[in-house]
Amino acid sequence: MAMIGRAVASESSTLVVTHASGLAHEVGAGRPDQPERLRAIAAALDADHFPALRRAEAPAAAREAILAVHAPSLLERLEKAAPQSGLATLGPDIVMSAGSLEAALRAAGAATFAVDAVMRKAARNAFVAMRPPGHHATRDAAIGFCFFNNAAIAARHAIAAHGAERVAIVDFDVHHGNGLQDIFWSDRKVLYCSSHQSPHYPFTGAASERGAHDNIVNVPLAKGSGGVEFAQAWTQAILPRLDDFAPDILLICAGFDGHLHDPLGGLRLQRQDFAELTLRLAEIAARRCDGRVVSLLEGGYRPDDLAACVAAHIGALMGA
Repeated sequence: MAMIGRAVASESSTLVVTHASGLAHEVGAGRPDQPERLRAIAAALDADHFPALRRAEAPAAAREAILAVHAPSLLERLEKAAPQSGLATLGPDIVMSAGSLEAALRAAGAATFAVDAVMRKAARNAFVAMRPPGHHATRDAAIGFCFFNNAAIAARHAIAAHGAERVAIVDFDVHHGNGLQDIFWSDRKVLYCSSHQSPHYPFTGAASERGAHDNIVNVPLAKGSGGVEFAQAWTQAILPRLDDFAPDILLICAGFDGHLHDPLGGLRLQRQDFAELTLRLAEIAARRCDGRVVSLLEGGYRPDDLAACVAAHIGALMGA
C-alpha cells in the first residue's frame, strides 16, 4: 500500500493510516494474528476502485497518550520484555518479536493521528489498518493479542486534545471488548456498545453489565447467529442508544472475525452485513457529529475474507 506523510486530504476524503511496522510484529507460526492480515488488506485497498483513498504513515504514540489509559507498569513491562531477536512470550496469547514494540506504539499512534485528522477536518473519516489490535487490553494488562488499547487511547485523546465531551465506541468484533468496558465503566463521557458471540472469549459482556452510568451496552449473540440476528441487535439495542448519546466523534472497533469462515468465531456474518452496518453508523455520525468517524482494525483472522470485509467497510465509509 502506498503511503504518504503527515499531510492528509480534504474534509471529504477517507484516510487510511498504517505503517510497515505492523508487518514486523512476528508471533510465530500457528498463531492467528499474522502479518499476512495487513498484506491482504493492503492488496485489497490498492485495487483500482479505491483511487480516492488517502494514506498516511502512523507515528509512534506519545508516551502521555498511552499513560492516559494504561498504568506505567504495563508500558515498562513491554519495553523491558521486547527482545532484540527471536520471540518473547509474555503469556498464552502475547508474543513479542524485535518489531513488536514499535508496531504496538505505532498502532496506538495511528489511533491518535486519525482522531487528529478527523477532528481538524483534514479528513472526513479514517480507518486504522494496524496490528496488534487493542480492545482486550486493560489498564494494566496486555491480553488477547492486544498490547495497548488503541480505541481507548483514541477516545481519551479526543477528550484531552480536542475537547470532546461525548465519545462513542461501537464494537462489532466477535469477541467482547473487555478492556474497553473496564477502562470506561465509570466514565460518563464515553459510551461503549458491543455485539459479540456469547459464551465466548473473554467471557464478559453480559447484557446486565451496563456501566456505572448506564454507559455500557452489551448485546450477546448466540453461536451460529447470522446477518438477521446481527442486524436486529444493532437496530433494536445499539443504534438508538448511539443516536440518543449524540457523540462528538464515533470510534469503531472493526473486528471482522464474525465472518462465517473465521477460525476464531462462530457467527455467520458476510461482508455485506459489515457494509450495511457501517452505512447505518455513518448515517448517525453524519446527523450527530458532522460525520466524524475513526474505525480501528481489531480481529479477522482469515486474510482473504478479512481483506474483502475491510474493503466493504471502507467502501461504505467512502460513500458516507
